[in-house]
Amino acid sequence: MTRAGSTRHAWSDQWRTTIWAVVVVPPVAVCAAAALAAKGHVEVTDVGICAVMFVATLLGIEAGYHRQFAHRSFSAGPIVRSCLAGLGSMAFQGSVLWWAGVHRTHHRHADREGDPHSPLHGLLHAHVGWLFRNLDPPDWRRRARDLFRDGVARWATRLYFTFVIVGFALPALMGASVRGSWQGFVSGLLWGGLVRMFLVNHVIWSINSICHAYGSRPYATRDRSANNPWLALPSLGFSWHNNHHAFPRSAVNSHERWQLDLSGLFIQLLGMLGLAWSVRKSPAATLRLRRARPVDATNPVVARAEGA
Repeated sequence: MTRAGSTRHAWSDQWRTTIWAVVVVPPVAVCAAAALAAKGHVEVTDVGICAVMFVATLLGIEAGYHRQFAHRSFSAGPIVRSCLAGLGSMAFQGSVLWWAGVHRTHHRHADREGDPHSPLHGLLHAHVGWLFRNLDPPDWRRRARDLFRDGVARWATRLYFTFVIVGFALPALMGASVRGSWQGFVSGLLWGGLVRMFLVNHVIWSINSICHAYGSRPYATRDRSANNPWLALPSLGFSWHNNHHAFPRSAVNSHERWQLDLSGLFIQLLGMLGLAWSVRKSPAATLRLRRARPVDATNPVVARAEGA
């Protein structure tokens, strides 16, 4: 098998063997953490490490995997892109090649046959069940063919499980450093590794389920994507999902002053620092027009202009 073929397929068998661990182990860890907290065996530093790792890895998914690699909504140099890909990989949500390819497949077939995780098959399927039934959508590799030629995406995919290990080792070492003991190491691993993993996973999975079932739809897209303000803060802006499906190539999901999009603010900060450029935004005039004349995503011209 060629190197490209190896890159395409190496993730598959490895990722399949970890699905049960990804789904089952974090909830058990959350129960253990809750039991320890009830007995007073938790410190502020544990929660702090969890929060830092949560924000870092979720930014890796939302600003990196999603807005940079899946939608090319902004440009950045190899160092920034590598950092985002590494942080996203630490979230343990699959390699950047697979994640971006599956997400593009979702946009192509959103809430229709071919969508890997539509709530049309039930909220549980959209949330987590699809990982057991539809892990390998038939055309995800074709959707990600440009990324198979992307050096950073290939590099991050080859090192995916190394980054996963770092995602657990780093908070454990942070805990050990702060507390100066093995207890701190274990506590850091528990809170910054497994509890953080549970939170990140279910926030992202909630976009697939809740944000395709409940919320407002200011844009009449061809799917059931919805804006859900309750998830805006924990998802770092991912839950302005109807906005995103109407304008998938925009780096900023907030279309109103009150809509909090921390990932969009982070990308704009990168732009201000000269670390990102060509940051795509949907012009205000276009937003007004689209509200007055809803998106016709079945129109091939619109699909090409606003598609993934």
